[in-house]
Amino acid sequence: MLGKDSLKSLWVHRGFILGNVKRNYQSRYRRSMLGAAWTVIQPLSMIIIYTLVFSQIMQARLPGVEGGMAYSIFLCSGIFVWNFFSEIANRCQNVFLDNAEVIKKISFPRLCLVVIIIVDALINLTIFMLLFFSFLILTGNFPGMVVFSFIPVVLVMLFFVVGLGISIGVLNVFFRDVGQLFQVGLQFWFWLTPIVYPIHIIPEAYRFIFSLNPMTTIVTSSQHIFVYGKIPDYVGLAYVAALSLILCMLALRLYRRRCDEMVEEL
Repeated sequence: MLGKDSLKSLWVHRGFILGNVKRNYQSRYRRSMLGAAWTVIQPLSMIIIYTLVFSQIMQARLPGVEGGMAYSIFLCSGIFVWNFFSEIANRCQNVFLDNAEVIKKISFPRLCLVVIIIVDALINLTIFMLLFFSFLILTGNFPGMVVFSFIPVVLVMLFFVVGLGISIGVLNVFFRDVGQLFQVGLQFWFWLTPIVYPIHIIPEAYRFIFSLNPMTTIVTSSQHIFVYGKIPDYVGLAYVAALSLILCMLALRLYRRRCDEMVEEL
């Protein structure tokens, strides 16, 4: 994992990180009339659309769960987890390529660029969670104190996607096909993760294969919390946590070994 020197270096450059996060938000809404209000409007519109389309118009029902809002909550609790994962993964994929000029001209820890992406994504996740909690409270579906068990789920997912993102980001500098291949794979990955369908509809003979997908455990953990009001499967989550830590260590080792070569390649 990150050594003390690396962590200290990131802390020293915290002003650079926070400044870039602020600039990202300012540039994103600079010529917009509603400005930063879009950070609320976009996730709010997603919740409203899913609720109207699936719960009211299509009358979609989740097997084994009473209440007209169940499928909408099921869908939202899976989609926002996937969006957090895909946002970090997609941005990390090109993080070194997109910042090539900065990397070549300014001396700073390159991992600051990854931290900027993480902070940015966490802000977006927090905004969505606040809106989602408000929706659950207003509709009488708030699961209660069990929501605190979502914190370890986020942490596990964060380690997993950071390890994956750094690995792809470094490899994409040397082999540009990696990024294109990952985009194709991400589309299959979405549908191989039980986000829009409950995992119990998968034939039992194939469930083990789906369980090997780390995002299956993470998404179903979120659904267990917000739909069923139950704590997640910590045994399965421990497997993903161990896998995520190994992936992070391998990613950081790859980064350290290729850091100098990466600058030359850029």
